[in-house]
Amino acid sequence: MFFEVQFGFLTLLFFLLALLFSSIRVLREYERGVVFLLGRFWRVKGPGLIIVIPGIMQMERVDLRVVTMDVPAQDVISRDNVSVKVNAVVYFRVIDPQKAIIQVEKYLLATSQLAQTTLRAVLGKHELDEMLAEREKLNLDIQRILDAQTDAWGIKVSNVEVKNVDLPQEMQRAMARQAEAERERRAKVINAEGEYQAATKLAEASNILSQNPMSLQLRFLQTLVEVSSERNSTIVFPIPIDIIKPLISKASQGD
Repeated sequence: MFFEVQFGFLTLLFFLLALLFSSIRVLREYERGVVFLLGRFWRVKGPGLIIVIPGIMQMERVDLRVVTMDVPAQDVISRDNVSVKVNAVVYFRVIDPQKAIIQVEKYLLATSQLAQTTLRAVLGKHELDEMLAEREKLNLDIQRILDAQTDAWGIKVSNVEVKNVDLPQEMQRAMARQAEAERERRAKVINAEGEYQAATKLAEASNILSQNPMSLQLRFLQTLVEVSSERNSTIVFPIPIDIIKPLISKASQGD
């Protein structure tokens, strides 16, 4: 009789210890536990040591750290009818564990699907040039839309970054030709501006020399000095009539 009582007591003690150990949960600093009591939401607990009674309570772990989610490449048709492939990365975290568990099933999958559809919807409203040049504006637009729609799930979308915009080969070649044509146009404009400035300066110089004939003669003599310094055996140089005109006049008077 004594041994039967002792065995029963040990069995009960072992059962209670097993129940106690199976009821212990340890949550890290970045984890929270959404506890249900007989199927009804009870409370959010953690971090630290908590007790969850098996059969009566159930607990769902929720990670509060920032999640970095890659959005797979999406086929997007821009407003100017260009087909491109665009992928992105979304940064978000759970701020309300209760909503993340109760309001949506598998919040990670739901956020991923919502990010894909939002990426296609937002980029499809813009032209290709805007996708390439206004990346920051597009990131903010996508982030605001995602944040507003995931707020009911207890999720905060902190940032969205469009990573790559892959163009078809035909479009890449067309853009390369366009860039080359633009460079040629700029080169021609720069050359034209240089010729215009040079012509303007020459016109100004000719006006100054025409107002003072002595300046023209001095310039002529300076040119002679420069030419004479070259190692040439024969130099043919035109003499302006204005220089020898006084000599011709004196010769005519002497006759």
